Amino acid sequence: MTSDLVRSVLVRDRCLVGGAWVEADDGRRFAVRDPASGAEVGSVPDLGAADVRRAVDAAERAQRSWAAVPAPDRADVLRRWFDLITDETEDLAGILTSEQGKPLAEARGEIRYAASYVRFYAEEARRIAGEVLPAPVADTRIVVLRQPVGVVAAITPWNFPAAMVTRKVAPALAAGCAVVLKPAGQTPLTALALGALAQRAGLPDGLLNVVTGDARTIGGVLCGHPVVRGLSFTGSTEVGRTIAAQCAPTVKKVALELGGNAPFLVFDDADLDAAVAGAVFAKFRNAGQTCICANRFLVQEGVYDEFVQRFGAAVSGLRVGHGLDQGVDVGPLIDGAALGKVREHVADALGRGARLVLGGPPGERGLAEPFYPPTVLGDADRRCSWRGRRRSAPSRRCSASGTRTRRSRWPTTPSTASAPTSTRATSAGCGGSRRRWRPAWWASTPACSPPSWPRSAGSSSRASAARARGTAWTSTWN
Repeated sequence: MTSDLVRSVLVRDRCLVGGAWVEADDGRRFAVRDPASGAEVGSVPDLGAADVRRAVDAAERAQRSWAAVPAPDRADVLRRWFDLITDETEDLAGILTSEQGKPLAEARGEIRYAASYVRFYAEEARRIAGEVLPAPVADTRIVVLRQPVGVVAAITPWNFPAAMVTRKVAPALAAGCAVVLKPAGQTPLTALALGALAQRAGLPDGLLNVVTGDARTIGGVLCGHPVVRGLSFTGSTEVGRTIAAQCAPTVKKVALELGGNAPFLVFDDADLDAAVAGAVFAKFRNAGQTCICANRFLVQEGVYDEFVQRFGAAVSGLRVGHGLDQGVDVGPLIDGAALGKVREHVADALGRGARLVLGGPPGERGLAEPFYPPTVLGDADRRCSWRGRRRSAPSRRCSASGTRTRRSRWPTTPSTASAPTSTRATSAGCGGSRRRWRPAWWASTPACSPPSWPRSAGSSSRASAARARGTAWTSTWN
């Protein structure tokens, strides 16, 4: 089945530079493999520094004329790109699953998600406007103009190889910028396919360049090139620090989406059915390989045993397998390094006294590498809760008390204050109360809605609409 999908006409085995599909100067290439089977599904060029500089030069030439194109015309091109992505959802999803491993149903969802960014920014392109500001003196007029920054570099991760591309590329194109895109080495085929569709949509040559190869080589050129005026990166905090430092000498505008350490809190008054459903989604989507995947679970003592029992039962029903097989819920880990990290975390937690509720080493569960069975660990102490990431779900008992005050919305007992509670723009599934606000993952049901909801940018209107409908609301990012 894999081979049929990757024979799609959208599969490209060359890089897109200046409107042409090119090889590396020295002819070097590297293989792209299916993480589930290890089979090669394609190969792409391993570009060198000179190749990447040519891509930047092509973007600079194309950007000058694109910036002068009327905003409605730029919007029309993006809208055609959205239509083509939507029309090719099946082929794109097949390519994505073949190189990334997530179940095909999840891949289809990501393609629709990716297309939504293009549609949104196609409409935003029509609304780019300036301002006339009040002047401090009578003979002065202050006019604010919004203009494209210039050439933008985009470096995207392997866990969302379609959505992270359009999330960065679409707004840049809408604003009148050109883009040099460097997709992750594990998942370049999806990005190249999206580039092919952008060409088909009528995007002028040179505005979107897709380069593949060694991350350090390409990143060094993009960070240091004076023509690149903006850079967007999603990935690890360590790499983000390096990128910020390398961009400093040329004073680029830098957008970094880094790391994350997200707890999932369940209190005694939670709706446990909703909490369990939210926990399964939060932990095991994309095999736990998401930016906002719940890293650990803090469960109040009154519901701890019941929550763990229900959560284990729900997790036991998840089917692990190749993402292209029917009925699969959880695919493979991306590579051997990821598998080794999960093994290390589970062994560390068990060595510190955690209790194995469900799952365990793949060999003992009839699974071969790189599959790791969904694993639930009970009674995990604080230290292993901090370290338990990806496919394993460490849970810890906690107590909770406290009331909302003018200074703080959150409980201040040591059990919740002792661990980080930031989760990078996440809110969903596990209980509400009239006495407490919830950090990190939380939600409300009509029967236990608090008298007033936290007001934050972008959330108030949705919360109000949900209350009017008598339903809960959620808001999640990648």
